[in-house]
Amino acid sequence: MIRITELRLPLRPADQAGADQDDLPALRAAVRARLGLQDAQLAQVSVARRGYDARRKRDIQLVYTVDCALAAGVDEAALLARLAGDAHIRPTPDTGYHFLAQVGEPAGPRPVVIGFGPCGIFAALILAQMGLRPIVLERGKQVRERTQDTWGLWREQKLHPESNVQFGEGGAGTFSDGKLYSQISDPRHLTRKVLQEFVKAGAPEEILYVSKPHIGTFRLVSMVIKIRAEIEALGGEIRFQQKVSDLLIEDGADGQRHVRGVQLDSGEQIRTDHVVLALGHSARDTFKMLHERGVYMEAKPFSIGFRIEHPQSLIDAARFGPNAKHPLLGAADYKLVHHASNGRSVYSFCMCPGGTVVAATSEPERVVTNGMSQYSRNERNANAGIVVGISPQDYRQDGKTDGSLVNPLDGMAFQRIWESQAYVFGGGGYLAPGSLIGDFIKRQTSSAFGEVQPSYKPGVTLTDLHPAPGRGVLPDYVLDAIREALPAFGQQIRGFDRPDAVLTGVETRTSSPLRITRGRDYQSLNVRGLFPAGEGAGYAGGIMSAGVDGIEVAEALAADLLGLPDAPVLKTKGAKAGGQG
Repeated sequence: MIRITELRLPLRPADQAGADQDDLPALRAAVRARLGLQDAQLAQVSVARRGYDARRKRDIQLVYTVDCALAAGVDEAALLARLAGDAHIRPTPDTGYHFLAQVGEPAGPRPVVIGFGPCGIFAALILAQMGLRPIVLERGKQVRERTQDTWGLWREQKLHPESNVQFGEGGAGTFSDGKLYSQISDPRHLTRKVLQEFVKAGAPEEILYVSKPHIGTFRLVSMVIKIRAEIEALGGEIRFQQKVSDLLIEDGADGQRHVRGVQLDSGEQIRTDHVVLALGHSARDTFKMLHERGVYMEAKPFSIGFRIEHPQSLIDAARFGPNAKHPLLGAADYKLVHHASNGRSVYSFCMCPGGTVVAATSEPERVVTNGMSQYSRNERNANAGIVVGISPQDYRQDGKTDGSLVNPLDGMAFQRIWESQAYVFGGGGYLAPGSLIGDFIKRQTSSAFGEVQPSYKPGVTLTDLHPAPGRGVLPDYVLDAIREALPAFGQQIRGFDRPDAVLTGVETRTSSPLRITRGRDYQSLNVRGLFPAGEGAGYAGGIMSAGVDGIEVAEALAADLLGLPDAPVLKTKGAKAGGQG
């Protein structure tokens, strides 16, 4: 087959019949023209990807990648040779997933996966599909029970520390916008494997080809349950409410430290030589335990800030103009960056079109915000994190300025300071502190909400977010950078700095504050058999990158367990750091 990229068609008006579907006859005609073929020479055209170019709001272009099957008798090699000068015409790549190995009954102890978020799910799924029968240990509850507990915080201000937005089946990604796209390099098309598994579990097939696929919380819940059932049917075991309290490590005859098992809160020990650490970024007690056991880790940058809310209609109009609400475009998103005069970078993070701001804490008397959307993305407000990048030197707790290494646990301590501060500013009860943008810029307290009503539950307390230097809800340099950035963002999206848009705080868990460093074989630098993975280990940022990292770590584990030193996964990418997804 032949793949054509950057094939452009104008967006048809929304009032035309079938405007919510791809115009296949027009696509076919465009393919024939591009390849110089007659209709009878073209057997089939299928859409591999569809995006859009909205830089000209009145002339939005749909941008396609299509795969073409030629009719019998048409020489594909000759056609490719004739069009060799066109960089957008190439053979269709092999995007199928190829298992590293398939085993019958695995020898030795079964591998253990700690955590059942996106990374842990895909690590366990791949191990199960290879026949390695993993044991999954998840500290939280099954997703249905977890959903009830999470709603308990939102509606009744009752926190369950082991069952909430952060902990439980599906991980933090379950209560999110369900974004299924990422900026990671993916030469092996592993994102395709993730999407295919989601479709098999009930996701709409459109996620296989739209440029910014998403699912939303309600669909993710049922899909996670189906994937769990497949892992179990393949011999895997998922154990909920099983918190790992210790890692069993022994010195080997080779002079290296080796994993020999895990210990649970109950005192039970599970013997194993291979452990995947798919913890998520909020397993602070587990990070502390690993640090005490001497597992190598290092401090890393992350970001903190607020959630911002606008009417979704404002974002749609700013991005799509007269084509706002077109069914092929959906709810508009945005991505913004501002480099502030104090040297800080301010950027939008985890933008949720047509969504809500949610309480995402996992610890008592602390306030954490996040964003969530359903598949329909039809809530009134758009929300996004507006966050500022910080470095380990910003959050080190020992006061040193000599550039020495920062304690990797200092980032967690820093997060806790501001999450507790937000709880105080909100007035307790997990209410979040908030302000209208106009008042925030003017350094004054808001008296009442305007047209934009905040969506955060349990509720928002209007307050002065920066009453005096050193006494704000976040560090002065963060507040000053955001205050400067908002009018600048208003120059990029008209109305973004409207006075009654709402800031709700605080957003502190944008990514893990540390990295559990691994080598090119995906194992911990100083503990053999330990495979740090996903967001919590500092190697992913979002559902897709975490899922892909889970696949690669599962392959590396299988290669080590089965004695396959030349496994492709170990040759291609090694110890990458995941990007935001």
